[in-house]
Amino acid sequence: MTRETFRTLTALRHTVRSIALGHRLPADDRARLVLSLSEVAAPALGGGRPVTLMSGRETDEDGAHQLTLALRLPQQNRVPVVVPERLPLRARTRSDGTVVWNLPLPSTGTNGHPVPGIGQQACRSTAPSAAAAQSSEADIALLEEELRAALARADALADEHRMLKHELAETNSGVLALYVQLEERDEQLRTAHGRTLRALEDALRPRPLHVDGLELAVHYAPASDEAPTGGDLYDWFTLPDGTVHITVVDALGHGITSTRTALTVTHAVRTLALEGHPLESIVARTDSVLAPFDQNVMATLLLARLNLADGRLTLANGSHPPALLARRDGTASYLEVRGRGIGFPMPGSDRVLTATMEPDDVLLLYTDGLTESRRDPCEGEARLKEALCRHRARPTEQIPGLLAEDLLSDVLHQDDTLAIAVRRTAV
Repeated sequence: MTRETFRTLTALRHTVRSIALGHRLPADDRARLVLSLSEVAAPALGGGRPVTLMSGRETDEDGAHQLTLALRLPQQNRVPVVVPERLPLRARTRSDGTVVWNLPLPSTGTNGHPVPGIGQQACRSTAPSAAAAQSSEADIALLEEELRAALARADALADEHRMLKHELAETNSGVLALYVQLEERDEQLRTAHGRTLRALEDALRPRPLHVDGLELAVHYAPASDEAPTGGDLYDWFTLPDGTVHITVVDALGHGITSTRTALTVTHAVRTLALEGHPLESIVARTDSVLAPFDQNVMATLLLARLNLADGRLTLANGSHPPALLARRDGTASYLEVRGRGIGFPMPGSDRVLTATMEPDDVLLLYTDGLTESRRDPCEGEARLKEALCRHRARPTEQIPGLLAEDLLSDVLHQDDTLAIAVRRTAV
């Protein structure tokens, strides 16, 4: 390994460039090497302290040849050598403060001696002034070559950057178009899904009941448009003696599963009612019928029967909100019946409540989604009572919708909502 001491930055650059050229390093590597050594040595040489450069060929662990340059800097007052963190060409610092660069050599590299016209041989065989001029011209030529290499690399990077930006713009445009297409497709699927579920929901509802002396109207709204079916379900039919039976069910949960539960309960109630079981036993019997088949069924229900001949109203309850009766004189009252629903401990209605509906009285059957929208059932029941009194004189088909509009204007708790208005009319 050769060793040489330098007192000027110009001489150091000239020698490093000569070494790099002699080993046929690419122009951009040569430029990085010269800049790196110059940046490390500049503080010492600028302060009048010489530096020592050692260079030579070495073989790494894989047997490949590499050029090694080691720059030893003078230490002053035992102050550690500080090497810039970011250099054009990465270096490592030894424990003694020597900064080392290792560069892989091209397979066609020379032995590393200075090239004539660049190194010291040209200086010895030429007059001093001529040698200096020749050396200066050679350095300028090499600098131009290194500059051209740097510019070419910068141009290549700029071209690559423009190409990547163009590709990215095309990709973003394609992704955006795909996103829009997927959104449109998703909206179409949601719409189709909603139509299907609404058709299913409508199919599960009982057909309109046309009985002299009776008007019925229903409002139903799901908790979410994305799940237009839920656990709120109703059923009505006429018993053999002409009495009208109405069932309101609120099954636990939302969506298809709760709909299935509510449908199971309404069918069981209908079967028991048509078999002639007394109203006070139907809640408990429904639970005993369904329990062996599904232990997870849980629902509240309210059963109402109205004899249109004399206006006799009977109610049985299984954990459901009470019915609300609005009189034609403008008063209203809740018809409270205690009981426990399907799937609850000790299911059944505690008793059967009996009342009389006069012509033009309106009975309201509903689910808790109507009164618990603000998370306060007591406040909701008070608002519902006031609203029914206000709308009782309106046409029956309008009442459930008007009540829902009034009570669901400020919703804090989303839930399925069902309201049934029953008006007894003069026969």
